Amino acid sequence: MKNELLQELEARGFINQASNMDGLNDALNSGKITAYWGTDPTGDSLHVGHLASLMLMRWFQKYGHRPITLVGGATGRIGDPSGRDKGRPMLTDEVIAKNCAGLRKSIAKFINFDDGNAIMVDNYDWMKGYSHMDFLRDFGTDFTVPRMLSMESVKRRLDNGMTFLEFNYMTFQAVDFLELYNKYNCVLQFCGADQWGNSIMGIELIRKKLGKEAFVLSTALITDSNGNKIGKSAGNAVWVNEEKTSPYEYYQYFRNVPDDLVEKFLKIFTEIPLDEIARLAALQGAELNHAKKILAFAATEIAHGRDAAREAEDATNALFGGGANSANVPTVEIEMNSEMPVLDFLVATGLFASKSEARRMVEQGGIQIDGNKIGDPKHVVSFDKEVMVQKGKKTFLKVLKK
Repeated sequence: MKNELLQELEARGFINQASNMDGLNDALNSGKITAYWGTDPTGDSLHVGHLASLMLMRWFQKYGHRPITLVGGATGRIGDPSGRDKGRPMLTDEVIAKNCAGLRKSIAKFINFDDGNAIMVDNYDWMKGYSHMDFLRDFGTDFTVPRMLSMESVKRRLDNGMTFLEFNYMTFQAVDFLELYNKYNCVLQFCGADQWGNSIMGIELIRKKLGKEAFVLSTALITDSNGNKIGKSAGNAVWVNEEKTSPYEYYQYFRNVPDDLVEKFLKIFTEIPLDEIARLAALQGAELNHAKKILAFAATEIAHGRDAAREAEDATNALFGGGANSANVPTVEIEMNSEMPVLDFLVATGLFASKSEARRMVEQGGIQIDGNKIGDPKHVVSFDKEVMVQKGKKTFLKVLKK
């Protein structure tokens, strides 16, 4: 009989590939199991591109199983070559520690760690004990060079100068799975589609060392309407931690998804029942905006809580209802005297990275200050205490004087 969790995951579009679906189905039907998902500390927050795997873990926990989340303090020191055409920059120990703390904060928004319901680990805790000689003696004969060269992540990099450091990444990830199997009886790894090869190496290592079977289940990568991967390296990240993306901005991201992504995002990023999603997805034209509001609220509530979602909703209603004034709109303080050239002002607020970008938006008529369209790049901004800035149709920012 098809396991209820697998039915849920399949219906919501989470499942991309499984190493042994029948065996995994039997394991899930036999009782509570433990699974893990890992991420490296290349940044200090998760982003929307991570959330297919993390929401999958959330459903795994909701169905009574135990999730392990792994923050890669060790693998982050190597750099994963998967999906990349060049090596990752080396991170200092201080940056890795800071990023690990940020990732733990992100993960705790989605997974319940109370009373041992879930476990969070750092692979540096066991990897730091190995000398190079110890690691080679313990695992060097378990990985063959032809098998490692057959991995897509390696094939893509061979002509671009893949380093020996990166070549070892998959062995570290495999040892992680073995460690978690031995310590927690973890029999399943969740991963993104781009991690399939690395993850398969783990079940092969467990089979060689222990004669046991483990499983891998991958999720499809989250892409935008143009098929581009949503992530930090793609330059279009929407962050989970509020210090990087405010709840209001997070809400706005989901509120403004293209029509063709509404059903997909409702299934992946919310816990709304499937029959209700089917009803919402059937809405047409202007009525589909109602579904987008429900998507935005539900996704924001999971990541930031009901109060923050309600504040983001109220701010949106106030702004787009013509009020253009709300305490819940993202706010920034800048240092300025009585007046400032508009291009300098827009860069100081963080809305633009450069004055040339700001100039283009001003000349295109895409900037309003307190409801007044600014079309002259030589305009000078002046205000007493605060001012509301609108960039395009969807971005609002309250600017305060320090």
